[in-house]
Amino acid sequence: MPPLARIAAGLGLGTLGGLVFYALSLPLPWMLGALFATMTASVAGLPVAGPMRLRPAIVAVIGVLLGSRFTPAVIGQAGEALVTLSILMVYLAAVAAVVVPWYRFVARVDWTTAYFAGMPGGLSEMVELGEAKGADVPAIVLAHSLRIVLTIGLMAVLFRLVLGYDVGAAGSAVAGTALGLTDAAALAACAVLGAILGPRLRLPAPTFLGPLILSAAIHMAGLTESAPPGMLINAAQVALGTILGCRFLGIDTRMLFRAGLLSLGATVLTLCLALVGAFAMQVGAGVGIDQALLALAPGGLTEMGLIALAIHADVAFVALHHVVRILVVIVVAPVLVRLVQRDP
Repeated sequence: MPPLARIAAGLGLGTLGGLVFYALSLPLPWMLGALFATMTASVAGLPVAGPMRLRPAIVAVIGVLLGSRFTPAVIGQAGEALVTLSILMVYLAAVAAVVVPWYRFVARVDWTTAYFAGMPGGLSEMVELGEAKGADVPAIVLAHSLRIVLTIGLMAVLFRLVLGYDVGAAGSAVAGTALGLTDAAALAACAVLGAILGPRLRLPAPTFLGPLILSAAIHMAGLTESAPPGMLINAAQVALGTILGCRFLGIDTRMLFRAGLLSLGATVLTLCLALVGAFAMQVGAGVGIDQALLALAPGGLTEMGLIALAIHADVAFVALHHVVRILVVIVVAPVLVRLVQRDP
């Protein structure tokens, strides 16, 4: 099939999966439904593809959405953030001590690959840095792709079934004023300018963080209280879920099964450490356990932000900790890799 037909098939299947999940009242239906449907099709070898070229625009829309949850009250949380960010540093050290050896000794990969597969940094950043250091790139891609998918699913189920939250479509959780022409222009400018400035400023997840920062700035300044329309957000979630699901196209099922078991073990270990850190944040800074767990969970920055939005948690708090997590993992990577780099 031509590339455009494969993308159309992927988006159509993703939309169908979202509709099914929505009809069944499952958590984060548009993103998870699209992800599950297209991942199944990809593993089965069906001709589907994700709109990868649209990903910058898709994550820019979600960045503007999450930025709309920043309020002037965020500035007053600086003292609390010092405590919770310190706990985040300890949590990352614990992940390095537990999950990296998991990949080294259980997955039997070299130390360099184990580091870039086990540390919860951004997918693209870990792949790029790992390739530069001579790591096994396919192993890193599988480890992080599966980690993100498993974390999204586990967190959505945890908040829905265990903690009793209504983890519905994130678009329905947006609380903002009516979207006027001026507001729409301001939000569109945040998306476009942010997507341009993000890469130039070398931000992690640049086309997501750039729009988020600009959107947060205008909302904290009181220039607007609006957010992107719910239908646009749901469409963005379908496209994002389709992109994630289509990453598994062409992967051998035996290889995927082994990688899935390894990633499940690593994800459970990381989530256990995150839960300990979340309790520490609750005791040390009075942060709600749900919000703290989302801030530490090893899922994607965009995806954890959407769950935070869906359960009405403090998106600014969650986003801050994920940005710092990614930055720290990237910055310390060269140092730690030199310490562990040796023949397997």
